Amino acid sequence: MIKPVGLIYAVTKKVYEGLRELRRPSMVNKCSVLIVTFLIAALQPAQAQRAAVEDPYYSAAQSELERRREIKPIKRRARNVILFLADGMGPTTVAATRIFDGQTRGEQGEENYLSFEAFPHLAMAKTYNTDAQTPDSAGTMSAIVTGVKTKIGVISMTDAVVTGDCEASKGAEAATIIELAESAGMATGVISTARLTHATPAATYAHAADRDWEVDARLPGEAIAAGCRDIASQLIDFPYGDGLEIAIGGGRSNFLPNDQPDPEYPKTRGSRQDGRDLTAEWVRKSSNHSYVWNAEQFNNLDAADTPRILGLFERTHMRYEADRAKDVAGEPSLAAMTAKAIDILSAEDEGYVLIVEAGRVDHAHHRGNAARALRDTQAFAEAIAIANDKTSDRETLIIVTADHSHTLTFAGYPRKGNDILGLVQSPPTALEPGQKLALADDGKPYTTLGYANGPGAVMKNQTNGERAAPTAEAVKEINYRQAAAIFKRSETHGGQDVGIYASGPRAYLFDGTVEQNYVFHVIEYALNLNARAEK
Repeated sequence: MIKPVGLIYAVTKKVYEGLRELRRPSMVNKCSVLIVTFLIAALQPAQAQRAAVEDPYYSAAQSELERRREIKPIKRRARNVILFLADGMGPTTVAATRIFDGQTRGEQGEENYLSFEAFPHLAMAKTYNTDAQTPDSAGTMSAIVTGVKTKIGVISMTDAVVTGDCEASKGAEAATIIELAESAGMATGVISTARLTHATPAATYAHAADRDWEVDARLPGEAIAAGCRDIASQLIDFPYGDGLEIAIGGGRSNFLPNDQPDPEYPKTRGSRQDGRDLTAEWVRKSSNHSYVWNAEQFNNLDAADTPRILGLFERTHMRYEADRAKDVAGEPSLAAMTAKAIDILSAEDEGYVLIVEAGRVDHAHHRGNAARALRDTQAFAEAIAIANDKTSDRETLIIVTADHSHTLTFAGYPRKGNDILGLVQSPPTALEPGQKLALADDGKPYTTLGYANGPGAVMKNQTNGERAAPTAEAVKEINYRQAAAIFKRSETHGGQDVGIYASGPRAYLFDGTVEQNYVFHVIEYALNLNARAEK
C-alpha cells in the first residue's frame, strides 16, 4: 500500500517530468521548489514521530496499551472475595504513597505503581452519608457492607435509624456481607490494625445506633434497658453460620473484664463492666478456637490445623507500621495477618469472604502526620500484593477501596524526584540547573504535602505570630506534622470521591462513578449470596 506522502510525491514527480518534456523551464524551476518544500514539510512529522517513539514515556504507554487490550472481563461467579479498605485513603494519599514507596527503594518515585494500581478495573465512589456531606467511617463502611446508605455515626443500620436511640432504632438493622456469607456456609474473616470494635471493622458483623457503643461500659442506661448490646459482645455472640473464623486486630481492653490485668500491660485492666471475659468465651467455642495476643503466639499458629483465631495485639489500636518494631510483645504486620488468614480460609469448601482494614492511615492523617499515614498505606499495598500472589484471579475477586478521604494536599511545584516528605525544591532551568529551595511569599520554605486543616496550623513563632520556617531536618522526622491552613486539634475527613480498584471474577462491574453502597451489590452478585443464604 502506498502511503499518502509517497502518493503525493509520485504525482508531483509526474507533473515535474511532464513540464520538462514540454520545455517549460520557469515552470520546472517552480515545480522543483514545490517538491523540495513539500518533502521538508512531509518529513517533519515523520521525524517527530521517530523522536516520540524513542521517548521512554511513549514506549511505556504503548506497552500499557497492549497490556490493556489483552484484558478480558472475567464473568464467572467468584468463589472468594477479599475486600481491602484503607481508612482515609483518598486519591492524594494514593499518589503521595506511590512516590513515597518508590523513594524508599531509591527511585524518584513518580513512575512507580502501588500493587493495587495495576488492577485492571477502576471506579470512583461517592462517600457522603445520608445526613453528612463529609462522612465518617461508620456510615461509609456500613454502606459498603450492607448495600444501603445511612447516617453518620451508626453501624450497619438503614437510614431509618435514630442515631443514639436504641429503642427507636430497632428494626433498622441491615444485613451485612459477613452475615450473608456465614448464612451461605462460607468462611469469614475480619482483620484491622485498629480496634476490632472500631467503626470500620465493627460494621462487618455488628449493628449499633452509635459507633461509640464498643463496650458495655459505653452503653447509656437507656440502651441497656432496651436490650441493645455492645459491639465487642456482638462479635463473640455472632449468630450466623458457625461464626467468624478469623477476627484479628487491636482493642483487647473491650474484650476483658475491668478486674482482669492486661497480659501485655499488667498495670492496666480491661474495660468490661459485665464481668465477661470474651477472650475466654471465644476459646470455649471449640477445640479449634484460639486466642492470641502477641507475635510469637500468632506465628506459632499452624494454618493446616484450620484454627479459629481471635487475635488482639493491643489494648486499643495496633501500632503504626513505623512503630511496630518497638512493641515489646510484638505485633504481626498487616501482610502477615492477611497471608495467615488466606492460608486458613482457603481450606474451606464453600469459599470465603475476608475483609482487611488498614485502620491507622486515618489516625495518622487526623494527627496531621503524613509520614505515618504514607508508611501505613505502603504496608497496606504490601498486604494486597501478598493476597494477589496467594490467590487466583479466576476464582477470587479482590476489591481495594477506602471509606473516605482526608484533607491532605499535594502542591507547590516541586521538581521531579523531590522528597515527598521534604521541602519543595524547584524544577531545574537552564539558568539554575541545580537544587533551588522554593520559597513562599513570606520568604520561607514549605513542604509538598500539607493539610487544609489540622494541628499543623499552630506551627508558628509564638512571639510575633508568623509562620515558623521548617528545616530540611525537621520535616524528615517521623513525628513531623505538616502545615495546615486552619487550626483543628484533629484534622478532619475530606468529602471527595475515593477509588475502587478491582481484579478477578466480575471485577469489570466496577467502572465510572458509583454510589459507595454499590460495592456490596457487586460482591453479592459475584458470590450469588442472597440465593445461597436463603437455602
